[in-house]
Amino acid sequence: MNAFRTLYRSILLLFAVVVIAIVTLVHFSVSKVVAEQSRAQQQSLSPAVSLIVEQMLKPLHISEALGKSRELVKLMNTPSPDEAAILDTLARLEDEFGMTFFIASDKNRVQYNSDGTTFPLVKGEINWYFKYKDQAANAVADIGKWEDAHFYIDIKIFNDSGEFLGFFGVGKSLNSFITIFDSYKQTYGYDFLVVDDHGDIMLSSDPQLMASYSEFSNLADLDWFSALPEDVRNNQALNNKLVRIHDEDYLIAEVTLNQFNWTVYLLSPLDERQTEISQAFIFSVVTLLVVVFALFLLIYNLLYYFRRDMQPDLVIRSANRLPDKAGIEEIYKDTTAKNASLSIILVDIDNFSAINDTYGRNTGDDVLDKIVSFLKDNMRETDILGRWSSEEFMILSPQTGPHEAFELAKNLRHGIATLPPLPGHPELQLTASFGVSFTASGRPLKEVSAHAEDALYQARRDGCNLVRMQLADT
Repeated sequence: MNAFRTLYRSILLLFAVVVIAIVTLVHFSVSKVVAEQSRAQQQSLSPAVSLIVEQMLKPLHISEALGKSRELVKLMNTPSPDEAAILDTLARLEDEFGMTFFIASDKNRVQYNSDGTTFPLVKGEINWYFKYKDQAANAVADIGKWEDAHFYIDIKIFNDSGEFLGFFGVGKSLNSFITIFDSYKQTYGYDFLVVDDHGDIMLSSDPQLMASYSEFSNLADLDWFSALPEDVRNNQALNNKLVRIHDEDYLIAEVTLNQFNWTVYLLSPLDERQTEISQAFIFSVVTLLVVVFALFLLIYNLLYYFRRDMQPDLVIRSANRLPDKAGIEEIYKDTTAKNASLSIILVDIDNFSAINDTYGRNTGDDVLDKIVSFLKDNMRETDILGRWSSEEFMILSPQTGPHEAFELAKNLRHGIATLPPLPGHPELQLTASFGVSFTASGRPLKEVSAHAEDALYQARRDGCNLVRMQLADT
């Protein structure tokens, strides 16, 4: 809940920042005409940020998320990788996400591609693998596969021991970028240049500037760039610069992609009749773009923070969020100090070890979550649920007599036995056995729970899916 409150406040803060930014931009508008032009320009610029996120940052996030999956690590961590399983997994990912995926295995030095092809990773022939393997960065963006050039994101994969297993990556054909950029240019009139820190043009809305085989175009090759002052060229400081390309004026907006150490330049054509007033309102437009992108980076970093902060609520399974045995003992002491009587109900999932052995631990965890969710939804508000052992749970019922607790256990037993099956396992019928005990004299938990355990063992001996009771006080 603390994480949600913090997130709520952060969203309000971001909203306040956006409002203040808009008010400030309007305040600095030199006239109503300029303000209207500025708003129109802002509406056309905002899709540019969406385009960057969708086409460049989204593949990065997808590859980072998939790179942490246990399935992928398991495929790459075997001494002799299963080629068929790897290719099936990559083909499935390509069908699901509509992008090219690959695995470059360090175990056998082979690259597997989602189109079903493979080739050996030979030093001197496949330069990228050995170049990026030795670099400290765990995520690298590059252009490769020269017979059909692709934009690639390479993610380093490690096992639990920190051993490097190879690369997992995602690729998008440069031809797809050309189509997307051309569509955007037709709609909004902007040209794109995506440039690395050496000035090489990685992506562009101009097909002639896209990488061809191993050759990249460079900013220095462009006539309009060569005409800029030397200090601007040396620093690639093009933000808010007016340039003339093919007898037409363009204003450049600059956005830095820190994830790739790349820079995106948006080249906006300006009508000659608006050139004299363009400096005033374009400043507002560029400022808005910077604010929006800064907010995006802020949200991006906040999501990383909240992923850590909210993990206990969103990622850790329900059963693991319950009080453990030590926690139950503390709760029991506090409860018996405040209440004259208390019943204990032990819940044991029938045949849980067999479920784990037959269906795997993931299914076993799903069973635990399903049982815990049912118990939480069907207990009384005064009851307390905790984790007693790997497959046993304890319910503390203060101010509850033994017969009332017995009836509660019977209802819970029936409810579990009639739960719908897990998705994908219609044949798996869940049941649980219950042991009930009671004390009215403040006995230690160890003593009362021993009677509940004896009752639970009796339920198991009698055939499971039963409720039995053994009282600590007669």
